Amino acid sequence: MTAPRSRVVSVACLIIAACGGSGDAGPDPAEYASTTAGSGVPQEVIVPGIVDVTVEAGLRFRHANGAVGDKWMPETVGSGGGWLDYDGDGWTDIFLVNGRSWSGSGEARSALYRNLGDGTFSDVSRATGADVSLYGMGAAFGDYDSDGDPDIYITAVGDNVLLRNDGGRFTDVTAVLNVEGNPEGRTEAWSTGAAWLDHDRDGDLDLFVCNYVRWTPATDLFQTLDGTTKSYATPEAYEGDTCLLYRNEEGVRFTDATRAAGLWNETGKALGILVDDFNEDGWPDLVVTNDTEPNFFYVNLGDGTFEDRGVRAGIAFDPTGRARAGMGVDVTDLDGDGRLTVTIGNFSRESISLYAQLGAELFRDRAPEFGLGRPTLLPLTFGVKYSDANLDGWDDLFLANGHIEPTIAEVRSEITFAQPPMFFVRGGERFIDAGEQTGDDFGRPIVGRGLAVADYDRDGDADVLITANGDAARLFRIDAPESTGRIGVTLRGPASNLQAIGAVVLVHAGERRQRWYVTGSGSYLSQSDTGRRTFGLGKLATADSIRVIWPDGRITLRSEPVPAGTDIEFDYTDSRLTDG
Repeated sequence: MTAPRSRVVSVACLIIAACGGSGDAGPDPAEYASTTAGSGVPQEVIVPGIVDVTVEAGLRFRHANGAVGDKWMPETVGSGGGWLDYDGDGWTDIFLVNGRSWSGSGEARSALYRNLGDGTFSDVSRATGADVSLYGMGAAFGDYDSDGDPDIYITAVGDNVLLRNDGGRFTDVTAVLNVEGNPEGRTEAWSTGAAWLDHDRDGDLDLFVCNYVRWTPATDLFQTLDGTTKSYATPEAYEGDTCLLYRNEEGVRFTDATRAAGLWNETGKALGILVDDFNEDGWPDLVVTNDTEPNFFYVNLGDGTFEDRGVRAGIAFDPTGRARAGMGVDVTDLDGDGRLTVTIGNFSRESISLYAQLGAELFRDRAPEFGLGRPTLLPLTFGVKYSDANLDGWDDLFLANGHIEPTIAEVRSEITFAQPPMFFVRGGERFIDAGEQTGDDFGRPIVGRGLAVADYDRDGDADVLITANGDAARLFRIDAPESTGRIGVTLRGPASNLQAIGAVVLVHAGERRQRWYVTGSGSYLSQSDTGRRTFGLGKLATADSIRVIWPDGRITLRSEPVPAGTDIEFDYTDSRLTDG
């Protein structure tokens, strides 16, 4: 079944449909449009068409979790994947992380799908050497050796894997570079999220790795929901572990800089990692989501070290002072005012967090005020991704949901194992649940985990990839209205960082400012496209200006108007670079 084409719906009507006539907090829906008139946010929202194109695109991946009834904890947590242009042909490809049986036997392997440029993909896993076998979790893509093509880092239960990309062929260089993901003095770990970043601004990409809990088959514990049968364990039963920072030494080796950077912390149970510059000092900061432990907010001090200010910043706990079960994470500038909002997916009966920035290092959870409290209370949210799906210039929100316990409905009748993904459109000062407006394609329940976006068909809007635990990955094509204005921006960074990771793009159009911090982090165990970003203009015919702040602080400014429909590339070597 195909989803409807995009349509215009009033804000008030969507609030009534989604909330049964009342919202989480804020004005009555019947009065809502008038109360926000003149605020600059859209009073009518466009719900884009969302079509499941998994089969026709040739995506035949199915995740294997190795479950045979023992209910070992990692079986229900993975896995992710995402988007990268591995062969440099300008078409974004898909990499998907797989698990395997606990014996290591079987055919389950991670997969690479090459984008053929006609809406379809070809499985090139074996031909490229990307078909590694491991009990995988997530992936991060970055050109660590500065040779012009993205390399793949895969996190896992056990040793992680770094695949060096040599012109479209991959070689396992994990042992050579010593990036297995095991904390010092140990031979095993359970790694989850990962991100490439230049934490010390020396020009090459370093690697941050999240570690979860100290679980092994030998230490597996019995937990139960009904008092009789075993259920999947929650992390409270296990010790936490420290995340790791690997410093890139000119692309030829990595050194463990975790302790030296002030990041050694065994109280964490990390699943998600987000990189951004929250205080605009040019140095990348980190948000680490922890499962049942306080979230970390590591502020980069600019001397190679970080300090956790999560408690002080208000991002560590919920408003009652309780640590939630943090999963995926993403960030956006919701209102175009330069203040960022960090959004985190949490467990069932814990709505998502919407930490709005009040100052450089101060946040407040405003999920109910934005209409996201009640609708996200029962789902267990893993993947979290902002994307301007309707290209009106305002970020919308996608969530991938799914419980960890297959029998949860037997003891919690209001909660299901498979859960529908969610799509919230920005309308007025709120987000409106528009899932039912997108048709049956998107709303089918799955055990969702990873979520990543990219414009795979290059039609000007970002499409959505969702992974599922123990099931098939799904690809959704977004059909934004052709009448909506848009511009595409790509960056070509310096030779040591061609992806320009750490750069900031600011697009000014009318009264609206949009921001793109180039990073592969965010969501859950997954990475969205870092190569290109589409900026929606809505009904505007032009963007007024575009400013690029490169990772080293130099600036490229295009001050003349940019017409809608333009694709523009900024090159670090451009002669119009300035120092401020």
